[in-house]
Amino acid sequence: MQRRAVTAVLAASALLLAAGCSSDGGTPGAGASPSPSPTVTEGSSPGQAAEETPPAKGTVKVVRTVAEGLDSPWGLAPLPEGGLLVSSRDEGTITRVDETTGGKTELGEVPGVSAAGEGGLLGIALSPEYASDHMIYAYFTSASDNRVVRMLYDPDRPSGDQLGAPDTVFKGIPKGMIHNGGRIAFGPDRMLYVGTGESGDQGLSQDKESLGGKILRLTPEGEPAPGNPFPGSPVYSYGHRNVQGLAWDGKQRLFAAEFGQQTWDELNAIEPGANYGWPEAEGKSDDARYRNPLAQWGTDEASPSGIAYAEGSVWMAGLRGQRLWRIPLKGTEASADPQAFLGSEYGRLRTVVAAGGNKLWLTTSNTDGRGAPKAGDDRILELEVS
Repeated sequence: MQRRAVTAVLAASALLLAAGCSSDGGTPGAGASPSPSPTVTEGSSPGQAAEETPPAKGTVKVVRTVAEGLDSPWGLAPLPEGGLLVSSRDEGTITRVDETTGGKTELGEVPGVSAAGEGGLLGIALSPEYASDHMIYAYFTSASDNRVVRMLYDPDRPSGDQLGAPDTVFKGIPKGMIHNGGRIAFGPDRMLYVGTGESGDQGLSQDKESLGGKILRLTPEGEPAPGNPFPGSPVYSYGHRNVQGLAWDGKQRLFAAEFGQQTWDELNAIEPGANYGWPEAEGKSDDARYRNPLAQWGTDEASPSGIAYAEGSVWMAGLRGQRLWRIPLKGTEASADPQAFLGSEYGRLRTVVAAGGNKLWLTTSNTDGRGAPKAGDDRILELEVS
């Protein structure tokens, strides 16, 4: 079902600062340290069950390369029946990767994708009713906007012809050569969460009537989800610059990663209706109107993209930073300093997805026009983490 671009809500002032992007370079990160025994801390409120705090230091082991030769991979979605779906930002295609053999089968090209700059075919997610409806959701840049569509996946059809015609679920998200957001995920509540960017127009982030620089919360049909903080609006949180990562912990708490400008990249714990400060605040601020990040990085260390939750920590892929960050959690705060792995070993890192237990899937992003591709790029890696 198509949605109009803007739902009128509370007015907010447009705040302007100079535009800019996290740039693309990086230096190796720190290595792993032995893991001490887990400790248990009390919950944040009386009667709340005790919550384990992970060790201050963790480990990462690259088990194997799952697949090679991918072009500008962006979104990654594991299939319950086996296999990994990966979207190509620039080619506008979705491909199924056999996680055992590394074999690739193209499902098809998504019609209407207009790839340019940071835009193209971005995040993908499976319907919460995938077992019965076989629907794939995709976020992409069209000629006029960024939008979310859903398509029927039929693996019994020939390769290249396995996607049905896209049904537009939501449209009208601002587009630009930069900051198109693009991460989508269904939450534990079975609602669709959509990370958007301000497309280079910083005033959009503080404007609650705009869809840019937001996290949106929608029903699977594209309506504003019940219980959203602003009645009748899809906006769930605002004051973001360019949301690139969404993940939930074991207590169903939402976390999001986003680009800073020239100073601080952020990992945030997301609360409905909260203002995360951009462009008035970049990183931690003394202004009580804005939520501070639970962790922040210099832009040469991170430029964060996808995040995943596993083993009590958020794992965050870095583009310019060319490393994988581990952020151990105590509730919605970091329980220890972030720890870096894989520093420059695999180049730019785009998407990280939980693979069950202590396993992660991780994609590189060296063919996106800002990396230095090596033989075999881009690839999907399987990791074991603690």
